[in-house]
Amino acid sequence: MPTIILFSPLVGALIAGFGWRIIGERNAQLVTTALLFLAAALSWMLFYGAYETPETTLLFSWIHSGSFSVDWAVRMDRLTQIMLVVVTTVSSLVHLYSWGYMENDPQWKEGEVYKPRFFAYLSFFTFAMLALVTSDNLLQMFFGWEGVGVASYLLIGFYFRKPSANAAAIKAFVVNRVGDFGFALGIFAIYKMTDSVNFSDIFTQGHHLSTETIRFLWMDLNAAEVITFLLFIGAMGKSAQLFLHTWLPDAMEGPTPVSALIHAATMVTAGVFLVARMSPLFEYAPGTLVFVTIIGATTAFVAATIGLVQNDIKRVIAYSTMSQLGYMFAAAGVGVYQAAMFHLMTHAFFKAMLFLGAGAVIHAMHHEQDMRNYGALRKKIPLTFWAMMIGTLAITGVGIPLTDIGFAGFLSKDAIIESTYAAGTSVGQYAFWMLVIAAAMTAFYSWRLMFLTFYGPEKGDKHTHDHAHEAPMVMIIPLGVLALGATFAGMLWYGDFFGENVTEWFGPAVYTNHETNHVLHEAHNVAAWVKVSPFIAMLSGFLLAFWFYILSPSIPAALAKRNRHLYLFLLNKWYFDEVYDFLFVRPARRLGNFLWKRVDGDVIDGAINGLALGWIPRLTRAVNRMQSGYLYHYAFATIIGVVALISLVAISGGAH
Repeated sequence: MPTIILFSPLVGALIAGFGWRIIGERNAQLVTTALLFLAAALSWMLFYGAYETPETTLLFSWIHSGSFSVDWAVRMDRLTQIMLVVVTTVSSLVHLYSWGYMENDPQWKEGEVYKPRFFAYLSFFTFAMLALVTSDNLLQMFFGWEGVGVASYLLIGFYFRKPSANAAAIKAFVVNRVGDFGFALGIFAIYKMTDSVNFSDIFTQGHHLSTETIRFLWMDLNAAEVITFLLFIGAMGKSAQLFLHTWLPDAMEGPTPVSALIHAATMVTAGVFLVARMSPLFEYAPGTLVFVTIIGATTAFVAATIGLVQNDIKRVIAYSTMSQLGYMFAAAGVGVYQAAMFHLMTHAFFKAMLFLGAGAVIHAMHHEQDMRNYGALRKKIPLTFWAMMIGTLAITGVGIPLTDIGFAGFLSKDAIIESTYAAGTSVGQYAFWMLVIAAAMTAFYSWRLMFLTFYGPEKGDKHTHDHAHEAPMVMIIPLGVLALGATFAGMLWYGDFFGENVTEWFGPAVYTNHETNHVLHEAHNVAAWVKVSPFIAMLSGFLLAFWFYILSPSIPAALAKRNRHLYLFLLNKWYFDEVYDFLFVRPARRLGNFLWKRVDGDVIDGAINGLALGWIPRLTRAVNRMQSGYLYHYAFATIIGVVALISLVAISGGAH
């Protein structure tokens, strides 16, 4: 069964990509979608199986060289089960949704065949992610890691005629290479210290690595700290954490189903999965965990501030993704990996629904994405409105305080905030307040999106509003399924992910060092005001958004005008792109131009051209003049040669 789940998307990608001319365009879409639904159904069947010990299914022998031995195998435990369900469920629904969204896509000329390629890319993306989460060793995981990067490049740049889409694809690929380099160095360091890249060997070495040192740069550092830090650099790139996050908003250049797939369930969650999978090492690296907590909490805060003022509906949701990923890393940083995985799962449902709902809005508004040109759409597209409403209730964390009753995000987000407070450290306190403030801002920008899109007067082009219509059912059905997850997932699995069953349910899939890490236990005993604080933050954000965009719509513009520098600072995303352009992009271009024109052009080409066009022609002309064709010239040259040879022998003392 795990083998079928893993390879079904790959088979679909190959059939759609290379065989669509034989089976037809429509059948290519059908095959890829059907295989993904098969994988999703089997994943849910596996989800309810228990694994007291991880089960490994060997597929084939891969690499054997000296002591280095790697097989391709499928590792099944609770972490794998969670990721299989998340990836295949969201991907299958995205495939189905794409039937409607990509129909008559205006980005393509009439008669162009683009759908088989798009569905092949989607399926290949899913296969790469499944290869990553089912891996039994770091090399196999790195294969899936890079496969996801390649597929994201193809999907983000799917509209290849748009310069902005090509630039966004390259940007995502390059920025991720920075993180991937750190990940690769971490793998090298692990192999150096443990002589293995297999998880079963590595996970027993955590305590040993914490007592060893490794030479890194010019220093002798703790091996566990160095290895986990390098692994987390890889996670930062894939999961768009602060400083390696700039690719994420630009990835909106791809079609909306791609945005849902990348930002909800697959690529961006790979980093969170990596940290949870490598918890047997992270638990022995307290310094790295502090860094993870700070980066996660700061990312949640920074992304939320940027989301406050964005006007593109997809970019608002993209920054909310970045912020929610920060929550997950903050939970992992304080050692509650179970809460991080809980939020990963609930987030997949409501974030996929928000993106697909945004796609339905864009579809209705003839591909208009600026929320300032929306308004009053709830009566035009009521089904999409209610789907987006459920997603908003989930992401903002609406529920009944001090109970286990609420939308999906209410329970998983509260679990993370309570865990950071329960850490009892200064870093935990920092994360707690950053996440509470981010929760208030999340509520504000989420309700801002709803109010600008569905309420108030019609804005923008009147013709577009008059012809706005509900999306076809093939796009609405995935929204309905995801709405169920966004509503009930938190309540259904709270006990397993964070409640009384958590230790037994996760089993050995997640490691907790019980000598030093008691945060999960303490999180259930925090004060009532800590438990209520996310709800208060959510309510504050909602009331402020209601005041700004329903009661007094003139306030936001006046406030932006009065605080113009702050507004531009947030609108321009803290100027990260401009700073990176100044520090890295421009110097790299100047260096490239110098190497191209001066080194390659003047030195290398100049030397070759000078030799080819200067010395060699002159030499050949001189030799050519020596070939006169007269016999007495050749006889004279022979005599001169003989005289020169005799003179050389005489001077050197004669022959011996």
